[in-house]
This record gives sequence, structure tokens and C-alpha cells, in this order.
Amino acid sequence: MQDLLATYYDIQTEGTVVLDNRYGNKNGEYIYFIISADNKEAIHMEQAALAYYLAENNYHHTALPIQTRHGDWFLEYQGKHYLVLQVNLLGERNPSSPGRQLAEFHELGATYRYEPQKISSYGQWKQLWINKLTGFEKKLSQEAEEHPCDYYRRVKDAFPYIIGLSENAIQYVQETEQEYRFDNADQGTIAFKRYQDSITKPVIWTDRLVYDHPVRDLAEHVRYLFLQDGNKKNDLNLFLHDYQSIRPLSVFSWRLLYARLIFPIHLFDVLERGFNQEDSDLLDQELAHLLAKQTVYEKRLGEFFDDLGIDHQGLQIPVLHWV
Repeated sequence: MQDLLATYYDIQTEGTVVLDNRYGNKNGEYIYFIISADNKEAIHMEQAALAYYLAENNYHHTALPIQTRHGDWFLEYQGKHYLVLQVNLLGERNPSSPGRQLAEFHELGATYRYEPQKISSYGQWKQLWINKLTGFEKKLSQEAEEHPCDYYRRVKDAFPYIIGLSENAIQYVQETEQEYRFDNADQGTIAFKRYQDSITKPVIWTDRLVYDHPVRDLAEHVRYLFLQDGNKKNDLNLFLHDYQSIRPLSVFSWRLLYARLIFPIHLFDVLERGFNQEDSDLLDQELAHLLAKQTVYEKRLGEFFDDLGIDHQGLQIPVLHWV
């Protein structure tokens, strides 16, 4: 990596640094990371535009793609394409609570003028979920035949359950699309592909940025808490209370958040990694662990509005009867 940075970027580095499980090389106040650029060029460039917008608006710990000494954004090396990200670790950090930090992040992201075309899921959840379900069903059937093992036997047994959850979520979000109780905070914003305290970490990674409805991040944080051992009700209440102190949620937002919690994204993420030929034994253990947690997950989902003190009946927010 040091040789690549010196040869193609005229950057001399002095030692290795590990941040968020990524290895980088340090030069003064900057750390440089080389990441794969396997996605379409337009995807990476849209993410880069979001990253530069954040950095220009005081999110100085955003990882910024930089150009080679020849002015190219992408580095081709041994037949593969890469991006180099530059991180400044000396920028001041937001002292607010995690909930307020995320709300402030969404406030800024909503001022971004141009909705991206390749990395936006805003208003598209229903069709994207339908596509994911049908695509996975076909792909899993093929993979199970080609790679018979314990992992795919477990997948085959669990998939009818995953289909059922997915269809419920698709139906719920379809009905939510008819909801008229929304406000300005429901417009699209910069978000994270999978939010897990992403706003409080040392780096905002460019390749994890998307454009979507803000409750995408809220739902993924709630999902993460639902899947943790122990009682996380206080953490959940505090996070959402702090968030809403800046960006109150409309009825439309609550319904959209609930729909996303129904959709088993955490299970699909494991299945998707199986397509990348990850260790099937480890995937089998992880999938078994998540499936074992689903009973508790469904219970927490069923108690979600009550735990938050939200009168879902009075607000006419449907709750699934099977949870």
C-alpha cells in the first residue's frame, strides 16, 4: 500500500493504522485507505459527492476519495479498480448525544440539493424489497443445488419464514404509502447503508453512504438494539427521544420505520454474504444464532409502540397481530 500511495499519489506514509477494522497508512494528520471500487463508477462518484458535501459542512472526519497524481479518481492495479480515501482525524467532534447527532446529520443531509440516481432508495422500498425477495429465492435455489451443505439446508428450512416476514413488510409499506400525515422531515436525506452508531464512530466512510428516508437509519439502530441480549428499552427510548428533540417523527415516519423493522434485512444480509463464498460453517452458525433470536425480536417489535408510550390505536397505526 505504501508503494501504491507513493507511486500513484505522491504520498509518503509512515506506519500503519487500523480504524473500524480497516487498515490505513498515516501521513501527518491524514490517514489513507485503499478500498475496492467494484461497483459502477456512478455509484462511487455519487457517494463521493455526498462525502465532500459533508466535509464542507463540518463533518471533517468523513473519508474523502482523492485523485491520483494524473487526476484520475480510480486506480487500476493488477486488473482491479480501487479508490483511495483520505481521512483527517484532527477535526472537532460533535459533543451531542447519539440521537441528537443523527438528527443533526439528517438535518444537514436534507439540504443536499440533488437526489442521487444510483444510491437512492427514497420512495422505492416496496419495489426494492419485492426485487430482493424474488431475486434471492431464485439465487438461493441455484446455490443450494450447486453447494449442498448444512448452511444451505438451514437456509432452505428458514426461507418460507423469511418469505412470510417479507410479504408482511411489503404489504405494510404499500399501505403506508397511502398515509397522508407526513411533514417536511419526511424528505430524503443522506443516510447510511446499515446504521450501527455510524455517526459516533471515528470515520464516516464514503462507501457506506446512501440517500433515503431518514427513518432508514432509525430503523436499523432499533433493529440492532432488538437483536442485543438484555433489556435495551432505556437505550431505545433515550435515542429516539433525543432524535425527536430536533426532528419529531410524523405518523408516516413511524409507520415506515415499523415496516422496515418487519422486513428481515438482518437475515438477508447473511444470505447475501453466502453468495460471496464466505465460510459456510461460520455463516451457518450466524444464521442459526439470528433465527434463534427471532422470537425475542418479534416480541420486542410487538411491544415497540407501547414501550415508547405511543398510542398507536389512537393514531391509527396498524400493528401486526402475529407479533
